[in-house]
Amino acid sequence: MIDKRQILSANPLLSGLPADVVEQLMAVSVVRTLADGQCVYSQGDEGDGLFGVIQGRVRLSNTSKDGKELLVMLVEPGDWIGEISLLDGLPRSHDAFAMGECAVLFLPRAKFDSLLKARPELYQHFIPMLCRKLRLALSYVEGAALFSLTERLAQRILELLTFYGVDDGGSGRLIDVHLPQEDLAKMLGVSRQAISRELKRLETEGVIELSYGKLRVLNKAALERELA
Repeated sequence: MIDKRQILSANPLLSGLPADVVEQLMAVSVVRTLADGQCVYSQGDEGDGLFGVIQGRVRLSNTSKDGKELLVMLVEPGDWIGEISLLDGLPRSHDAFAMGECAVLFLPRAKFDSLLKARPELYQHFIPMLCRKLRLALSYVEGAALFSLTERLAQRILELLTFYGVDDGGSGRLIDVHLPQEDLAKMLGVSRQAISRELKRLETEGVIELSYGKLRVLNKAALERELA
């Protein structure tokens, strides 16, 4: 059985909440299970609450009118999504879909609003969520405007390594998430062919190692030099 209290109290963004607030959030939150590919919410939907990823991963993306997808990020257990619409009251800004079987903790907006109105000092615990997303968004805008594809790819691989890097007994560190080249291309808004050329170059130079849907970083320092 999933322990909601442990999820709320152990989350690094919410761990500073007073014990009574954790109890209140636990009382109004619900656990939802999702099948692979099931929609958590869609772009344009009402911001009806906050979602904490418990198990599995969630894919955040935007899709253009002609069907082109921009993959924004992959969300791991322990992170929260939906906070922007929760706090500003505007519709969802992107799509969120389950990757594999997922479980999320849902905090309804009406209950959340009531709590913040009664305890406005609690805003300090939720502002870091917005700041983290804002910093991430600004780094993407900066990269698209100022950096070459080589630099942007190196930056994104390093970000993925920070979030998903694990030691699995092999050389270097494995990015422990299914990462086809098509998804990397969608993250950077370029063609798969362009990403493939850059990845092959990095592999030839011994910086990374590729296998089906997997990427292992062999030389982090070399990736960092791509940004110098």
